[in-house]
This record gives sequence, structure tokens and C-alpha cells, in this order.
Amino acid sequence: MSQYVLRRLLIAIPSLLGISAVLFFVLALAPGDPFSELATNPNVPAEVQAALRAKFGLDDPIYLRYLHWLSAMVHGDWGFSFVSRMNVDTLILQRLPTTLYVIGSAQILALLVAIPVGVYAATKPYSVFDQVANTLAFVGFSLPTFFTGILFILIFSVTLDWLPFVYSADINATGIRWLLEMIRQAIMPVAVLGLFQAASMTRFVRSAMLDVIRLDYVTTARAKGLGQAKVIVKHVMRNAMIPVVTLIALQMPAVFGGAIVTEQIFRIPGIGSLLISSILSNDTPVVMAVTFVFACLVVLFNLIADVLYGWLDPRISLR
Repeated sequence: MSQYVLRRLLIAIPSLLGISAVLFFVLALAPGDPFSELATNPNVPAEVQAALRAKFGLDDPIYLRYLHWLSAMVHGDWGFSFVSRMNVDTLILQRLPTTLYVIGSAQILALLVAIPVGVYAATKPYSVFDQVANTLAFVGFSLPTFFTGILFILIFSVTLDWLPFVYSADINATGIRWLLEMIRQAIMPVAVLGLFQAASMTRFVRSAMLDVIRLDYVTTARAKGLGQAKVIVKHVMRNAMIPVVTLIALQMPAVFGGAIVTEQIFRIPGIGSLLISSILSNDTPVVMAVTFVFACLVVLFNLIADVLYGWLDPRISLR
């Protein structure tokens, strides 16, 4: 297993290099740069503008700028935010825990809903429960997160006044009260993201279970006298989870994309809202670092999926 994980790590490194190169060249070719406002500011002399551009290498060829950026990233220098007036790594580390908290909670909610509902629907195909679950799943992934987010705000914040619709990073409380307030304000964004992911996952879990549950070895296990619960849990679910893990890994870019929209709706101070504000202000170092962090997280989740493949099916790790 260790050699299997090492091979996957070695594959992830060139993937990250390729992603970083594409991101850097796309952003470099985009109009505007961090000092575009200086050109229209009469209080900044032309020689000062030229000195700043030379200092940060903005007039160098693109490939040299990329190599300088890559070298700095390897040494832990992620650049400087010209809008926030602070180091980019410090800025991202302030926002990243909030994003991971919301996304992680949403994924846990999606799995807690999708796996039991999908498994039970597959064991009772075309029953009333199966039809209701399929209908709700179709409705769930047909509605975009910005619509359900606004709908949740109108119902639970405006009409019922149960939950806050603005996420606050600075809660004036300590101990259990602070924890309860954190959970309370995260309920709506986590539900919006989690239920959206659960809808498509439920359909996929049901389909994967139906494919496995009809195989001959499952019939043989039943013929040996094994109970239905043991057959489903031990013999069906483990094999059916391999394509589900693939789906979860492939959905991670969509999860981060949905998190960006959700953070804007609920004013969550995460890296998604940081990315939007940085794009609007042409803060290129922050945009590049945030998009690269998203890429690293996606590659990380795919690496975790590869490791889970080897755990679910030991034959994979031996290939």
C-alpha cells in the first residue's frame, strides 16, 4: 500500500505543476495588473511606477515571471497583496479554515444523506420510498445553490427569524455558546451545499448498488444463508462504493465552485469570497494563490480517492 500511495504522490506533482503553469499564463494574458490603478493616479510619478513594475518583474517575459513565481512558492513566498497590504499566505490562512469547515461539513452531510437513502432505495427498487427518493433527488440537483440559498434566507431568516443569514467570523461569545453560534450560522450554507451534493450522490449510490446487488456472488452469499443486512453491508456496499468514491473526487471542483457562490450569498469570509474580491480589484497575486490552493485541494481529494480505491479493493494497490 505504501508503494501505491507513493506512486500516486509522484503522479500528483506533475499535475500540480501543469495546473500552476496554465493558471499563471491565463492570468498573465488577462487584461489589467496589480498596478493598473497607478497608471491613472496623478499623484504617483512615472519613475515610481516603473521602479515598482521592475521590482516585481511585471515587465519580464511570461515564462521568467512564472519561474520566479514557482521558485518563490517553493520557498514559501506566496507574494504580497497590493489591496489588503499583507502577505498572501497570511491572508489565505485567515480564510481557509472557514471554507474547509463549511465544505467539509457539507460533504459529511451529503454522505450521511446519500449513502443510507441510496442503499435502502436500491434494496427496495420501484417502491414508494424509491420513487419519493428519486423525485427529491431530481428536484435537489435541478435547483442551483444560489436559488436554494436565497430561498433558505427568505424562509428561515426573514420569515421565521430562526437563523442568521450573514456569517460572522467574530462571534462575541466563548465556550459552548460560541460553538452553538458557529453551528447555528453554518446550518444554512452547509445545508445548501450538502443537500445539493446529496441529490446527485443518492442517484449514483442507488445505481451502483443495483449493479452489484444483481451479481452472481451476491446470490451465492444469500444461498449460503447469510442475512440480508450482512450481504448488503459486507458484500455489496464495499464494491459499490468504488464508483461512488470516484464521483465524490470528480465533484470536488463543483463543490468549490458552489462554495464560492454560497460564500457570496451568506457573506462567509472564506477564500471563495476572497477570490471574487481579488478578481474585481485585479489583485493578481491573491487570485493566483487562491486558484492554486483550490487546485491543490482538488488534487488532494483525488489522491485520497486513489488511496480509498486501494482500501476498498486491495487488487488495485497491487497493480
